[in-house]
Amino acid sequence: MNTDAAYMMDGGAAVARMLHRMGRWDEALAVLPTDAVAERAELLVDSFWWRLHGSEEAEEAVGALLHSEPVLAGYLGAQIRYTRLLFDLGPRPDDLQQARQGFAAARDDVRLAGWATFWLGVLADNIEEDPYLAGAAYRQALEHAREHADALLESYAARHLGDHLLDHDHEQGIAQLRRSYHLRAALGARPQTAAAALTLAAELPPGAEADQLREAADLTARELGLTWLLRAL
Repeated sequence: MNTDAAYMMDGGAAVARMLHRMGRWDEALAVLPTDAVAERAELLVDSFWWRLHGSEEAEEAVGALLHSEPVLAGYLGAQIRYTRLLFDLGPRPDDLQQARQGFAAARDDVRLAGWATFWLGVLADNIEEDPYLAGAAYRQALEHAREHADALLESYAARHLGDHLLDHDHEQGIAQLRRSYHLRAALGARPQTAAAALTLAAELPPGAEADQLREAADLTARELGLTWLLRAL
């Protein structure tokens, strides 16, 4: 088990990653080294996704990456654009095109390929309304996640594949949603676990399990200020 001292040996970056996973974005930013430009941008973009505020700060942080990490900047910028489109937060005329281009470019980067493929899937699913393209992207992302032992990405792909399965194989769809929930909980990814709990609860029959999942999702959403999740509760 790592001690606090061991975590702090890298100047707080490991602590920031831990706090980020827990959905404590402000605390993570506070301990992040000042030269961690990419990590700061990732934190702010993720915070915007879950809390739906701070878009200007996130865009500024992404802009600071344009010269040193143009592909990563495009990828993170695409997430901001997708968030605006999905939640109708003043989307701009070029948001869809730029989001697609940013994710597509990142798909060719070995560091970002799996996640970029997933994001292309949700863009196709939720904005372009193309479930066939989305399903193919989710399957590719799932394969990539398993090949690279990325349990968080696997949880995302499983959740969305599960949603696609519900209409024609409800049992398997529930199994995938449940797997997503358990993977996220095992990783300590609190915002993602809360979202998975609510998604699973919505597909279960009324009863104790569904009630417990909703209660857990509500507690986490309120504690962390997960704006869109609170709206869905």
